[in-house]
Amino acid sequence: MSDFVSKLDSFFGITAKGSSFRTEIMAGFTTFMTMAYIIFVNPAILSQTGMPFAPLVTTTVIATAFATIIMGIYANKPYALAPGMGLNAYFTYSVVLTMGYSWQIALAAVFIEGLIFIGLSVTNVRTLVANAFPKNLKYSIGAGIGLFLAIIGLENAHIVVGNPATLISMGNILAPDALLAIIGIIITITLFVNRIKGSLLWGILSTTAIAVVWSSLDPNAASVIYPSGFSLPSSPLSLPASPAPIAMKMDFSGLLNAGVVGVIFAFFMVDFFDTLGTVTGLSAKVGDLDENGNIPKKPLTRMLLTDALGTTFGAMMGTSTVTTYIESAAGVEEGGRTGLTSVVVALLFTIGLFITPIIALVPAAATAPVLVIVGLFMLSNMAHIDFKDYTEFIPAFFTMIIMPFTYSISNGIGAGIITYVIVKLAKKKYREISWIMYLLAIIFAAYFIWLSL
Repeated sequence: MSDFVSKLDSFFGITAKGSSFRTEIMAGFTTFMTMAYIIFVNPAILSQTGMPFAPLVTTTVIATAFATIIMGIYANKPYALAPGMGLNAYFTYSVVLTMGYSWQIALAAVFIEGLIFIGLSVTNVRTLVANAFPKNLKYSIGAGIGLFLAIIGLENAHIVVGNPATLISMGNILAPDALLAIIGIIITITLFVNRIKGSLLWGILSTTAIAVVWSSLDPNAASVIYPSGFSLPSSPLSLPASPAPIAMKMDFSGLLNAGVVGVIFAFFMVDFFDTLGTVTGLSAKVGDLDENGNIPKKPLTRMLLTDALGTTFGAMMGTSTVTTYIESAAGVEEGGRTGLTSVVVALLFTIGLFITPIIALVPAAATAPVLVIVGLFMLSNMAHIDFKDYTEFIPAFFTMIIMPFTYSISNGIGAGIITYVIVKLAKKKYREISWIMYLLAIIFAAYFIWLSL
């Protein structure tokens, strides 16, 4: 066993990156636990297009495991990928249910978008775009992701709820799911401040145990904690459904419609800039940015290419855009620094395909505390932002607040770029604006206008 661990250490550079075999494993479990919900949520959303639910579960897991293990072995980064939330909603509610395209045409659009992404990932375009971002804007992306994670967690626990009068407001904190999440936050914080190894993972497991016991004793609480229904599984095992009904069902003939070009463009914009923002924010957190605030060329190429391959493969298997998950920050905060963390996540998803009854016992309220706390940790990126130069701070501010308030990383990046160009022009600092920033500002302005039409 020690020889096996030694080989893993050599391949992934675990010791060289200040990590350990145990830490990478714990980080993998933590990331998996925070994003395992996608196994059920993605099929629930995509099935509304007419795609069968059971094959979608299988496809979701296969696409997630495929892309994540490539991220681990090829890019050697502790980041996990899966069909993106928001992108699956756009696929279902906008492209299929509103615009009227079939899910087969939508899958073809995702596939083409993935090919475009692959092309950009293996050329200098991706480096030009990534390095064009000012350093302060890059660090604000990480902080914005932190706020985004926090609001996702609070929303999942119904501590923050929608309100027609005020947009959002505080929910009923005595409701079972909100109260469970608050208990989980207290447990996780207590473990963390006492420097208990694996505090985030133990927080999830402890909160899940409380949820199961509480739901077993109180059916009313169970109906709130588990909206889709609670029952202790008679067997921990289940056989996956065949993906055949949705795999390789793309309809390319439907792409001849001129309107599909806009759909492909929208898929690409969100996928490319969500990924770029996520890997930039996470890289800032783990210290992978160089002195200029850039991700080195080789790792950046591999991360973006992995994402692009995941999207293309996912469309072939029958799911919406695959993207790098911000929940990976949970594993990073747990100490994950190498691709071994991602390999563990991929293996757990593969195993999860056969033990979905057990995974279903982890409620959203149990993972919410980790997302909120990791959001706090991600805000440490703000320490690198220059608050004295308003031409730098104002774009950073808009980047940070637009992400959570519009529920989109790419929207935050776009708002930051546009604001950066405006304030630099207002201050007559023309030389500080690269031609790429001008171009990106125009593209994002056109994109926002197109979304509003």
